[in-house]
Amino acid sequence: MKDQINIMLNRACAQGLEQGVFPGVSAAVSVRGKTGWSRALFSGGWTRSDGHREAVRRDTLFDLASLTKPLCTTLCTLYLIDQGQLTLDTSCRSVLDADMPGDKQGITIEHLLAHCAGLPAYRPYFQAFQPTAARKNRQLLLDLLLREPLEHTPGTTRVYSDLGFILLAAIIEQQGGVLLEKVFEGVVAEPLHLSADLRFLPLESAERRAGRSVAATEHCPWRQKIIQGEVHDEHCWLMGGVSGHAGLFGTAEAVVRLCEHILDAWQGRDSHLGMANALMQRALSFEKQTTLQRLGFDTPTPGRSSSGSSFSPRSAGHLGFSGTSFWIDPDQEVIMVLLTNRTHPARTNEKIKLFRPLFHDCLMKPIRDRCR
Repeated sequence: MKDQINIMLNRACAQGLEQGVFPGVSAAVSVRGKTGWSRALFSGGWTRSDGHREAVRRDTLFDLASLTKPLCTTLCTLYLIDQGQLTLDTSCRSVLDADMPGDKQGITIEHLLAHCAGLPAYRPYFQAFQPTAARKNRQLLLDLLLREPLEHTPGTTRVYSDLGFILLAAIIEQQGGVLLEKVFEGVVAEPLHLSADLRFLPLESAERRAGRSVAATEHCPWRQKIIQGEVHDEHCWLMGGVSGHAGLFGTAEAVVRLCEHILDAWQGRDSHLGMANALMQRALSFEKQTTLQRLGFDTPTPGRSSSGSSFSPRSAGHLGFSGTSFWIDPDQEVIMVLLTNRTHPARTNEKIKLFRPLFHDCLMKPIRDRCR
């Protein structure tokens, strides 16, 4: 079966490259068998489309964009809960050293993780700033966020929001006592031996990525340059390249390895994640008939999911604006990671919306066939 998956993975990625869905791609499929995880990997295309292009390699870093939310911010929050420094019911006002307006005093950690804090989905705050990155912008953006009127009463309506995860990052840093990238490195990347291939790229630490292959993203009109080796998201970039909603970079192999640990914890196996499996199981729980919300991870949308039609309804995953995604199926014990730079050279290329479900359906076919 592994040979068949490799063939289908190569074919699907080559088709995406030929059709101009993205200039570069790195993808991984992992299936759990009797003896453990079996992986298939593919890397191809170009890091950028002009004269400075180089071939995408297995060690090429991609801007993971919003995959930062589940893979960094959610895991770090669960770790702090496991350590007794937070609970899901902890209110933001009790742990955040900031003036919390009255309408936001009822927001809890669970509200933020479940995207039901009442905050707007997005606001283009960056447009009021000059394109100069600095850590001091973190407080300025946090102040703007806290002054933002709520659109819903906390806990009543789910609205996917970058703003809630910017707020979570501030809480993690205050409770963890160090910067978010250090919390992530100590809690997730280092213990799992992923530090080289799953990390933030702070703008002030350019020497850390010297000589490293990094896929380019958009030619940004605000920054007036092609973004490469720096985070694409404008708000994360303003804050120095590290935030709770974006900023993580990684390889397909590193992402799929982390997802294997997540699924192991979900299934009650030894995951090496450094937190109780029950916490991961709670985060990934989802019941339509109750108010039990999945925390930090997305759920397939019936009939129109980016995961296609073959992933089980219990699957969990996430998309990134830059052209990245992962999906984890606990029933079939399958993980698929797709990393691309579809926003290069412009975000107007949206061919990936049609490509993603076809990609997953194509690769799931040999896996489903094994069970017949």
